[in-house]
Amino acid sequence: MTPVSLHRTPLHSVHTRLGASFTDFGGWRMPLRYASDIAEHRAVRSSAGIFDLSHMGEIGVSGPGALAALDHALTGAMGTLAVGRARYTMIVDASGGVIDDLIVYRVCDEELLVVPNASNRDRVAAELMVRSEGFDCEVADLSLSTALLAVQGPRAQEVLRGVVESGAAMPAALRPAASRASEGCGADVLCGDELLARLRYYAAVRATAAGHSVLLARTGYTGEDGFEVFCNAEDAEDLWDVISGNAAALAPASGNEAVLTPCGLAARDSLRLEAGMPLYGHELSAELTPFDASLGSVVALSKPDFVGRPALVARAEHQGRPGTRVLVALAGEGRRAARAGCPVVGADGTELGVVTSGLLSPTLGHPIALALLAPYSPQEPAWPVGTELSADVRGRHLPMRVVAAPFYKRTR
Repeated sequence: MTPVSLHRTPLHSVHTRLGASFTDFGGWRMPLRYASDIAEHRAVRSSAGIFDLSHMGEIGVSGPGALAALDHALTGAMGTLAVGRARYTMIVDASGGVIDDLIVYRVCDEELLVVPNASNRDRVAAELMVRSEGFDCEVADLSLSTALLAVQGPRAQEVLRGVVESGAAMPAALRPAASRASEGCGADVLCGDELLARLRYYAAVRATAAGHSVLLARTGYTGEDGFEVFCNAEDAEDLWDVISGNAAALAPASGNEAVLTPCGLAARDSLRLEAGMPLYGHELSAELTPFDASLGSVVALSKPDFVGRPALVARAEHQGRPGTRVLVALAGEGRRAARAGCPVVGADGTELGVVTSGLLSPTLGHPIALALLAPYSPQEPAWPVGTELSADVRGRHLPMRVVAAPFYKRTR
């Protein structure tokens, strides 16, 4: 059998130099960890971490009909997305099953960037091309020419200060100025420090960083404040090195703790689970609708037409009925965690569903899990906080209770 050829990100040599352990993920050779995934996780919670996310897809949709095309193609209301803002949404099939969850950035009036997961990039690009037929727009897969770096954590803004030089002053993307705006960066342009301070969550603007043209977004998958930086693939290594060098010059918060720590996919997964964020292939799949994953809020049924709408209208009317599911957050005690695939049972021993993601939380010190369960009742599908359940871990029932998501919420 011929081995499958894996993509390597533009930063592969950097990861090798830093001693990363690699894993195959979504068709890419990716850093799993550099030394300790627990240490990397904690670095993001206490200071800042830098991630290579170049395996993610980037699909450009541009032209006068781009907004209308995405309104037709996706579950969210793209027509109301302001220039400089981003929106979490999904693309579903005709039966309402989730093809992928996405973030869509409106870069300018007639240009949008759709970011799918690595494993779903080809299908999402193909679907968008088909669904945009008849609309005055172009769809282009930019993934292999684009790199994506993320700097996440309470010191992320400080780490990027001096790296980000300037950026577009898009009103919808910015918080109000605390004082008189800075001068000297040009008309409709903010200097880097002010841009970093004022950029809203789920907003993105064109900017320059380390001399490179980038799209700077205040988005992330960790539950912390942070930024994601889209750049040309050939600029990625220099940008990584400049960011790392800038961080090395900053004073550590305490002891010898590094200000910025390279982080792999293992830490990214534990961080996103603490933040209660879904992962495709675990909480989301083509066999599930957004309503099954308790994410009906991303479905704009007010739109008159989009692919999958009839099926989702019907599913919305069946909330709580047999055969439907709800996503539930669970917390346990001790040190043993329920992993994906473990059955969840009620007090009477009835199997209610299955754990989709689970681990021993590095931040909280106890087991946490997300699980897809049968509805609590037809009238009240959501499980009440405090309900006692258990997870079957190799024949041993571990007590768990329903808690409110997310498990971890940063101090603002």
